[in-house]
Formats: sequence, structure tokens, C-alpha cells
Amino acid sequence: MVRNDFTDSSDVDIIVEFNRPIGIEFVDLADYIESKIRKNVDLVSRNGIKPKYFQAIQSEIIYV
Repeated sequence: MVRNDFTDSSDVDIIVEFNRPIGIEFVDLADYIESKIRKNVDLVSRNGIKPKYFQAIQSEIIYV
């Protein structure tokens, strides 16, 4: 939703950070967000992103 190439068929990529591991609740969170925004969500933990890739996408991140 940040970039100009976002379309009706695009998914939403969301990076999350937690103070502790949350386990299966991670999947529940993705499902919950999808139900609220009515878009497919690609949810990923900040720790799951390799530094090189994070550097490439860092300028597009909007913190909320």
C-alpha cells in the first residue's frame, strides 16, 4: 500500500517485532489482520529478515 505499484490484487507485507516469541499466535495475528483489511497479508518477523534484504526494503517501511 506504500508503493505506486500497489493494485487491487496486491498483498500487504507486514513486518512485526515482539518482546518474546508468540508461537502459533503469529498465524492468528495474520488471519486477524487479513479479516480486518480484507487483503492477503504476508506477515514476517523482523528477526526473520536477513540484514541484506532488510537494508533493501528499509526505505519503504512505515512504522506504526
